[in-house]
Order: sequence, then C-alpha cells, then structure tokens
Amino acid sequence: MPIRVLAPELVSQIAAGEVIERPASVVKELVENALDAGARRIEIDVEKGGVALCRVRDNGSGIARDELALALERHATSKISALGDLEHVVSLGFRGEALPSIASVSRLSLTSRVASAEHGWSVRVQDGAQGDPVPAPHAVGTTVEVRDLFFNVPPRRKFVRSEATEFQHVRRFVERLGLSRFGVAFQLNNAGRSVLALPAAHDRVASGKRVAEICGADFVAQSLSIERTSNISLRGWIGLPTASRAQPDLQYWFVNGRFVRDRQLHNAARLGYRDVLYHGRHPAYVLYLELDPAQVDVNAHPAKLELRFRDGRTVHDFVFRTLEEALRDTRPGSTETAGPGYRHTLTAVAGATPRLDLQEPGQASADLRNGVQAATSGVREPPAAAAGEEFPLGFALGQIHGIYILAQASDGLVLVDMHAAHERVTYERLKRLAAANSVAPQRLLVPLTIEVPGAEAEIAESNRDAFARLGVEIDRMGPGVLAVRQVPSLLAQTDITALIRDVLVDLREHGVSARIEDAGERLMATLACRTAVRANRSLTIAEMNALLREMERTDRADQCNHGRPTWARISLGELDRLFLRGR
Repeated sequence: MPIRVLAPELVSQIAAGEVIERPASVVKELVENALDAGARRIEIDVEKGGVALCRVRDNGSGIARDELALALERHATSKISALGDLEHVVSLGFRGEALPSIASVSRLSLTSRVASAEHGWSVRVQDGAQGDPVPAPHAVGTTVEVRDLFFNVPPRRKFVRSEATEFQHVRRFVERLGLSRFGVAFQLNNAGRSVLALPAAHDRVASGKRVAEICGADFVAQSLSIERTSNISLRGWIGLPTASRAQPDLQYWFVNGRFVRDRQLHNAARLGYRDVLYHGRHPAYVLYLELDPAQVDVNAHPAKLELRFRDGRTVHDFVFRTLEEALRDTRPGSTETAGPGYRHTLTAVAGATPRLDLQEPGQASADLRNGVQAATSGVREPPAAAAGEEFPLGFALGQIHGIYILAQASDGLVLVDMHAAHERVTYERLKRLAAANSVAPQRLLVPLTIEVPGAEAEIAESNRDAFARLGVEIDRMGPGVLAVRQVPSLLAQTDITALIRDVLVDLREHGVSARIEDAGERLMATLACRTAVRANRSLTIAEMNALLREMERTDRADQCNHGRPTWARISLGELDRLFLRGR
C-alpha cells in the first residue's frame, strides 16, 4: 500500500492500545491525573469489572471551562510545555494521551469545577463526537465517567476477562496508588459496595496501618522500617529474612512516587538479601527511592512502568548496600534503626578468635572441629547475679532433645536451635577472617583460556581493575578470547570458566556483579555448616551461655546461613495465657 496519513480516529485507537489495556488501565490513568491535580481525596466506582462503568471523583484543582474541550485533545497537557521539561518530570502523567485515548474506545463524560467558578461544567464524548461544555452542579474538583469500554473495538472486548478478574486488577492498581500517596484518602466501590477504604495517613503509625491494610498485618509485624538519606533517599519496609515468600508477589518499588518494575532495583534488593535468604525464597518489601528527577528518564515505556537511570550503577550500589547494612543488624537484642542518614556498624566479637587459613579448608575444619568450644574460645560466662546484667537471650537452663537450648530471659523463655545458631556465628567469623586476609590470590601455572562474545570481551577489558580487586587477573588475548592468570585461592577448586561467564552476563545486564563474592561465601557457608555443632551433642551450661553471648554479638544471627530462624521467644504473657493465670 502507498504511504498515507492515518485518520485521526485510527491514530487515537492505536494510542489507546498502548495506554488502555483493560479497565484497570483506565482507573490508573484517571487516578494519576487526579493526583497530579493535587487531590487529597479520590473515590473510584466500577461496575462489571470496570467495563460497564469506571468513575473517578477527586477534590483536586479542577479544569476551567475554556480548557475542558482542550483536555480531550491528543497531546494536550498542563504538565510539561517544552522538550527540556522531559528531563525532570515530577508528575505521574505528562504525555496528554490518557483522556483522548480513553474517549476513543468508550463513552466518556468529563465534569469539573475550579475554585473561582460559581458552578461546574461538563462535556461529553459520544461515538467519537465531542459536545459543547454545559453547566453542571459540582464541587471543586473533577469527575470522569467512562462507560461501555471497548464498545467500538470488538476484538479488544474479546480479551477482557471475567468481572471478578478485571476487578481484582482494578483493586491492585488502586492499592499500588494508595501505597504511593499516604497523604491522600482513597475509596474504591464495586457495584455500589465499598471494597477498599484508605483514610489519609499523615504520620508513621497511620502509614504503617495503610501498609498493613494492603500488604497484610503479618508483613508489617515481620518487617524493618528503614530510611537512609544522602543525595539519594531510600525508605520503606523490608521483610525479615524469616518471613520470606515462595513467590515475588509482595515487592513494591516506587521511584519519585511512581510505581515501577525495574530489573536493576529488583536485582539490588535480591543481592541485599543474598546472605540471609533460603534458596528459592523471595524477600518482601515496600520501598521508596527518591532522587533528582533529572537523574531519571521516565519516558521509556508506553505505560510508564519502566524507567532508566542516568547512573544506574550508583543507584544499584546504594540500594544494595542500604539493604545489606539494615539486614546486618538482625540479631538478638538489636533495635530497629530508622532515621535520616542512618549507619549500621559492625559489632566486633569479643574474646580470642582462632586464626583460620581459608586457603586450606581442611585445616579450617580441624580448627573448628570442637564446635562451640572453638567458636567461643576465651569467652567466660559471668554469673547472672554477680554481673547484674540482662541479656536479650537470657541464661541457659539446659538442652531439649539434644537440639535446642532452653534459656530464661527477663521477659520469658527463649529457645535456640544450637546448630543453626552456631552455623551463623561460624560463618560470620569466616567472612571477617577472609576480609582481614583480603583476597589471597593464587597464580595459575597455565593461564585459563575462555572464549566469549566480542561484546563480553570488551566488558571484561573495561572492568579489568574491578576483577583485580577481587583477586582475578584477566587479560584480553583477542577479539573474543580472555586469559585468566590468577584467581582467589578460596575459589581455586571451582569452575572458573562458568563463573567468569556468569560475571560477564551480569555486567552486561545490570552493570554490576557479585558472582565472585557469592562463590566465596557459598564455600564459607558450606564450611560453617559442616563444622557447626551437631544435634545430640551434649553441651555444658557454660558452653550454652557462651553461644548465646556470641549470638548477641554476631551480625544476622536471627537466621542461619540458609535463612531459617535460629531462636524464638515465648513471653511471660503467652505463658500466663497458656495456663489461664489471672482468670
């Protein structure tokens, strides 16, 4: 066919296909417009999953009579005015396509009033024809009513699912928007029945209640509240490792108030949990990243669900380090640390520490063969009465079935899985020893040759210094040939070829990689597991108390290397309820 200019109605429906996938997309676009208009209360009504009706009312600034018709024109917006504005977008919408795209595939009415007007004005779009504005009673704000979605696009209507399925999509969109704006009240009604009511949250407690309403009370109860601020700000809630999930279904990222799905951010969060999460499990979190809008390109996806960072590596490292430091403090007696510019500090372990040569795992195993005695050498437990101190894990009373330590604390009883606890204590000690010895390199007698695609060879060459800091000496021998001349002695027995390939894939996809550190930590975790005290090992009271004190000083001691909990508390109140005391 010859080249021709498409008809305006066809152009509008093509744009609608990019923006309006289902009824939930209509709700998303309309509510985002309301938020950009400064609304503090938004009410959403849907019928038949949103196909029959989607109505959004807000108390925002409203639209003047002279601008109502213009609001329904393509690429007409008050949010940007010049190309330079795209470099620092602060609004949720900015392209001016939502209303005309929705109007092209539905029957739409737009009613609005500004504060300076005596009454509101309404305009309708019926079968593609736009009427003139007419007076209408309305409070300050805007109401957009969308009926018979996709009535004129039968193929699109066939892809709409059941009413229940479409409404669940609408609810999830409203929940995400509710998580993005705590100061705004949201009301969602389905067929005239209230389904979700989120009052405005203006303080930390109220915000936590809203998160609990959307994500579940268990998530809030088993999460840490974090906040860290520099030139980038990260705040929110991160689930404890012991509250991980089978699916990544409770992971919310908001960048400058916008819900996004970003691979770099998800990868950074995964790395932050790498040392405390069981294989195959997924962390839960609700996180808010704030940075200069000029450092983010939000004009990268038709639905604005993806974005690009100007300096993705810096953002990735900031998120990863923040989560790693916050999770480091998950140990008995640690208190939640939250506040601007917080810093978690590594707690030094008291007492003599046996020196382990990580280049010789067999020798390390021999040094730790005595289990708790080796892990707590030089630690002498003071009697509770003489010391007059209170410890989070209390003092040991004895062993249960050769597996658990039973201890008495000031507020109840504590149960400790002695193998899991000692495994974490030993693992953290091995990591400190490895860090103190840096990365002891081992020179290969014969360089290892690896063939890779040319693009990955260039990545390896440009990251040669980064490899060297990890103990890997790598050279580019040809367009697609690498030579590995030196590796960390800790990884001498691993598959170096596969490891280097995986690192290069990570660098290509995410700009960063932690594969080499992961490989070393896996080896140390295995060593710690094999040398930790086993079940049915009889321990003295002094040995049990020594292990409890080590746990209180060890980072991440709330869970073992596999992500299992190491201890649990039964409060006096729970014991009283169990035995009906006071009734």
